[in-house]
Amino acid sequence: MIGLFAVTAKGRRSAGELAAHLGADAAVVEGAVKPALRRIWPRLGAAVFFLSTGATVRLIAPLLTDRHGDPVVVCVDEESGYAVALTGGPAANALADRVGEFLGCQPVVTTAAESVGATVLDELVELLDATVDGDFADCAAAMLAGEPVRVINPLRFPLPAMPSNVTVHEEPPPVGPQWTVVVDDRLLAVEGRVLRLVPRTLVIGVGSSTGVRASAVTGLLADLAEHAELDLRAVRAFATVDAKSAEQGLIDAVDDHGFWQDSAPDLLHYPADTLAGVDVPTPSEDVRAEVGTPSVAEAAALHAAGELADGSPVELVAAKLKGDKATVAAARVRPRGRLVIVDAGPGAEDLRAPRAEVELRRAAVVVGLEADLERVRHLLRQGTEVRVSAPGDERQRAAEAVRLAAAGRSVALVGSGALVGPALEQADERIEIAGVPGVSAVSAAAAELGAPLGADHAVISLADAGAPWPVVEQRVRAVAEADVVVCLRDNADWRLGAALDLLRLHRPPRTPVGVAGPGIGTSVAMITGFDPGVVPPGATVVVGSSRTRAVGGRMVTPP
Repeated sequence: MIGLFAVTAKGRRSAGELAAHLGADAAVVEGAVKPALRRIWPRLGAAVFFLSTGATVRLIAPLLTDRHGDPVVVCVDEESGYAVALTGGPAANALADRVGEFLGCQPVVTTAAESVGATVLDELVELLDATVDGDFADCAAAMLAGEPVRVINPLRFPLPAMPSNVTVHEEPPPVGPQWTVVVDDRLLAVEGRVLRLVPRTLVIGVGSSTGVRASAVTGLLADLAEHAELDLRAVRAFATVDAKSAEQGLIDAVDDHGFWQDSAPDLLHYPADTLAGVDVPTPSEDVRAEVGTPSVAEAAALHAAGELADGSPVELVAAKLKGDKATVAAARVRPRGRLVIVDAGPGAEDLRAPRAEVELRRAAVVVGLEADLERVRHLLRQGTEVRVSAPGDERQRAAEAVRLAAAGRSVALVGSGALVGPALEQADERIEIAGVPGVSAVSAAAAELGAPLGADHAVISLADAGAPWPVVEQRVRAVAEADVVVCLRDNADWRLGAALDLLRLHRPPRTPVGVAGPGIGTSVAMITGFDPGVVPPGATVVVGSSRTRAVGGRMVTPP
């Protein structure tokens, strides 16, 4: 919910116009501001005050508890000259921009660290589990100052939205005076002011003879890094065959590597017959004769990387390199694009899952229908690309989101959980897909209507695009005969009437029928004489079973 508060006639007029512009979630709060604010504060996702900043601060200060959970707050002065973002970080900045654009006033962004990039840099380090090399504070200060900063991302990690002064490249652009942030597991040659973020993507496979010295392994690692231009700070784990896991020289070399890492990587080991099943470019029959597998270094690197990849693609980036009683090879866990299907809930701000807001702020691209995007636009970080889809086939909407994610981007597809299936059907290993559940329209309607779903129930969509009428008719007839509560969604007029006619054949005349939906309110009537023409668009119709009763204007179905 977006609450708008005003005390003067002029402020109330502006608040009313703005509420209409912001959509169904926005409402002008009537009555004395202080008690009204205290009453609805827990339900607010955002608030706009047509008051002085001093008065607004005094009102909200006692109510603030957690910067991640507190509502977004924007303050508009009496003359509508400025829209000041007070709390809420990037979401407040975005809302101030929207308010300013509509009212023709100047947005004032006061949360500089969050709005222009410092938190993006921190977030990158956390998301990538990256080692930082360079003057992090100075680079962050440049972002805060609005200086041009370029990010080089050759492996196409799914980055969050970037502020307008940051550009993203896959290859190094021409040398310039600006800061360059390199996100890579290789030692790319980049001139100028450089901040390196080294993600842990590499697994080193190691084979050895009995009695190998630690110095032989560490020296060979240095040769491998130079030969393949790898940054050994990107090593996530070492791997070998079971028979060599107790070699002291190998153990010491891994421990030595840990001295200049934040923590020592694991030394993983696998049975010879497991490694023998890994396809490698340079197998050796001599190695097979000694340890039971034609490859140790390459096979161990690839197999361990596959175990750690969690579905991400794996590639051998450095073939076997031989040294004094040792061999090494390197595999990479490649990053995947990220697609999150965000169910924004049935409409009310306070019914949206907190995780949905986290994922929306993380996404670099947000895809959805205009109506769905308008409900969450104020939550988006500055720099987020918004793709508005035309109403129609959910598969087409999912296809656009999948295409963007396959290109290595971080994408949020806003809609319902029904989009997860079409997205999964069209995705491949290049994409990580996650879903953020929301309160369904049916659950929200049931809560408003009382307790109609206390026993078995069914949900049927009556949409023309969902299924041909003979199929829908068969489903309605089945639940009618089964005597369970049925929730009817996507109600086309004639289909709703036809469905109710089928249900009347199997329901007592006084069976309650409830109607509820976002911004609609509730109504309960008897199935006999119920008029489907009074059902507003977007409403859910709940038809009780033979045991459902109407109690005090609500519906109750005993368990």
